[in-house]
Amino acid sequence: MPAPGYILVVCTANICRSPMAAALLKHALAAQPEPLRSLEIISAGVGGRDGDTVSPNSVTALKKVGLDISDHRSRAITEDLVTNAVAVLGMTESHRATLQFAITPVPRNIFLFREFMPQRGFKEIGDPYGGPLKLYESARDEMVEAIPTLIEFLKTRVAAEA
Repeated sequence: MPAPGYILVVCTANICRSPMAAALLKHALAAQPEPLRSLEIISAGVGGRDGDTVSPNSVTALKKVGLDISDHRSRAITEDLVTNAVAVLGMTESHRATLQFAITPVPRNIFLFREFMPQRGFKEIGDPYGGPLKLYESARDEMVEAIPTLIEFLKTRVAAEA
């Protein structure tokens, strides 16, 4: 594991939400001081398989904000990916529950991507799979909205790991 470690972003198949979230978070962390800037950001799917191409609408939604994920290929989740991550960021409570059920001892590093938003409200990012571009753009915007509070959390998480 490269220092200072990696963040694992998780969705269902690793072809829509988690590739978008990983690219957005990587872009945001590039503007942060060390050690945040050096965090590797990877993504995987709790129900995914290795090698599938990213959804065309995910590619389009991110191209609209200047990011290119067209080369992304899906990755299936593994226990090692979860247990060795500084933090695991799921899109929904079902992603968190799936990982907590499957791994013993129960990992304490699993959070929701929008968990640290200050307002009460919906913390999950819905699956746009098969929907129109507008749904992908909405998911993207929900991710972007969460990034400032997520970065604040990661500052304390990375400091605790050091």
